[in-house]
Amino acid sequence: MEYVDVAVVGGGPAGSSAAEAAAARGADAVVLEKGVPRADRAERGPDSTDAAGLLDYWLEIMDIPFEEFPEDVVLSELEGAKFYGPNAELALTETGIDAEYDGFGFTMHRARFDDWLRERAVDAGADYRVGVSVTGVDTDLSASPRHTVHLANGEDIETDYVILADGPQRTVTGGTLDQFLDGRTMSDIMPSNTVNHIAYQEHRRMPEELFDPDFIEFWWGIMPGHTAYPWIFPNDAPVARIGLTMPIGLDIADYDVSEWDLLSSEDDGIPRGREYIERLLRRQFSDYDLDDFPIVEDRGKSKGTETYPISSTRPIESPARAGIAVTGGAMGATSAFHEGGDHVAVRTGKIAGRLAAVERLERYNDEWHAAIGDEILRNVTFADLVRDWGPRDWDRAFTTASDLMDARGIKADAALRGGLHGIELVMKYKWGKFGYRNGKYVQLREDEFAV
Repeated sequence: MEYVDVAVVGGGPAGSSAAEAAAARGADAVVLEKGVPRADRAERGPDSTDAAGLLDYWLEIMDIPFEEFPEDVVLSELEGAKFYGPNAELALTETGIDAEYDGFGFTMHRARFDDWLRERAVDAGADYRVGVSVTGVDTDLSASPRHTVHLANGEDIETDYVILADGPQRTVTGGTLDQFLDGRTMSDIMPSNTVNHIAYQEHRRMPEELFDPDFIEFWWGIMPGHTAYPWIFPNDAPVARIGLTMPIGLDIADYDVSEWDLLSSEDDGIPRGREYIERLLRRQFSDYDLDDFPIVEDRGKSKGTETYPISSTRPIESPARAGIAVTGGAMGATSAFHEGGDHVAVRTGKIAGRLAAVERLERYNDEWHAAIGDEILRNVTFADLVRDWGPRDWDRAFTTASDLMDARGIKADAALRGGLHGIELVMKYKWGKFGYRNGKYVQLREDEFAV
């Protein structure tokens, strides 16, 4: 039976970063990636979800300087983001968080980004295997090594450290952690069909006069659902990714269709992603035809389109004392609220790989809290703040926001300039953060595992 120091399940940003960090410290690390085909990748690789990009301070969280990014990974360097309500809008040109990167952020080619992280792991000495499916992990804490990783081809790998990086569907993470939950299951705690969002996007060629390489754009309050929104992200001119994120399992009967711009009185269910995008294009660019925005079929996962899950929940801690670390989307650290998670995936992977290599994985939960806790706290608090908002709430918020925001973000004294609504927004946000202080944003703590 094969033995490795560190076995990493999943070869996306978290998994590759974990393997690189472990191998760089002399550990024998293997990445086990099932591999999927993509139209924009020559060979099979991780299920790259080509979402947004990276903001300035996200590079600090990732601990990767911008100068290290290959040119073909970066698509458009951004000056800011535009947020639209049904009848109001807000433009931001600074994130309000200190960062060394001199800019707002950039969009990127996600498959190339994943392949680059894979190359870094291999260059560090990791063994990256594609076409290898993991069916489960059995743990015996009295044995040495402690873990047996079962592969679909019938082979097994023994290891003392397992790093789970299998994304928001948690196909391996669930069963692995169930061993320590005394009758409960991860499917009860974090069911993928309720705690996740679904995202759909298309790569479309825009009329050159409409393509804006400097801003990413988001629309809020025009489609129903908690943290549901469409977007336009600039790629290489004049191609943009036009897509949306929404919760899984919405029922149109729960909504007044007359309130939502992207719903129709003829809808008998929540529209599919393609229909939502076409309605957005008609709404925003009424002087153009849909044929003016053709799909670029050699991009994305399949014929210019892709559908993928995004974790949208509160994170969990890991049974680190058992030699297991859960990272990135699998632990719920990524967020559908801001359409991104690569930065926290990379950082949690790095922490897990480094600690496993030096046999100090019991420190993992403390270290990831210290590294990304502020980011998680912001995401969870904002998502709770807007949970029950409708179209009027988004318009009201964006109308007030210009008085609440300055170059450094939301300020308590600015609430006075925003009137009663401004005070209400700031106080709800600050009270929400207070409620989640000291890591209370996690929904499953390490001491709840039977280790």
